[in-house]
Amino acid sequence: MSGEGGITTMEEREPIPLSALQHAVYCLRQAALIHIERVWADNRFTAEGNVLHEVADKGGSRKVRGVRRVMALPISSVRLNLSGIADVVEFLTDGEAETAFPLEYKRGKPKLHRADEVQLCAQALCLEEMTGRPVPEGALFYAETKRRVVVPFDDELRRLTEETVEALADVFRSGRTPPPTARRERCRACSLLELCRPDAVARPVLAWRARMVERSLTSEDAG
Repeated sequence: MSGEGGITTMEEREPIPLSALQHAVYCLRQAALIHIERVWADNRFTAEGNVLHEVADKGGSRKVRGVRRVMALPISSVRLNLSGIADVVEFLTDGEAETAFPLEYKRGKPKLHRADEVQLCAQALCLEEMTGRPVPEGALFYAETKRRVVVPFDDELRRLTEETVEALADVFRSGRTPPPTARRERCRACSLLELCRPDAVARPVLAWRARMVERSLTSEDAG
């Protein structure tokens, strides 16, 4: 239902999936293709990721060495309009209270970009809102290295995460898929490469820019 004047309020909009933030950091166009146009294609990387998540997605809770581990925990943030499932959240006992420690499973190894860290930080922001307690850090477990990478949720990462949420919310509100990214090295590993067709989409844009530059130069010469 829409608010006064037919305007959709934050509470009435569909929440942003936590998984979409990882796509948005990598490429806003990819995020829009998946979450707005509902386009998807598996490649070897996504298939490996699906297998890795099968264990965590079973859900359940258990206590190991004094740490309570909850798998496939539904989490959300009203403030940021986020919702999703955390692979694993470890609750560490601190006196009488518990501090949440999100743990996300990833295929491969640590990446040069911060997409995985942003997704994890968004989980922390949700957990902070839900528990009312600070979540200072979490971890990413990579299948290739079989090691945890501890991620501190510092001011810089929190700021990047909230900026990503805002940028993605703008895309969702507009309902428009952004043009291809200029960083084409990321396109080669993207499962949507054949469906996205970044070069074909970008050519008309480049041609339009060239025409605008040419007209501008012509006008300056005429003056």
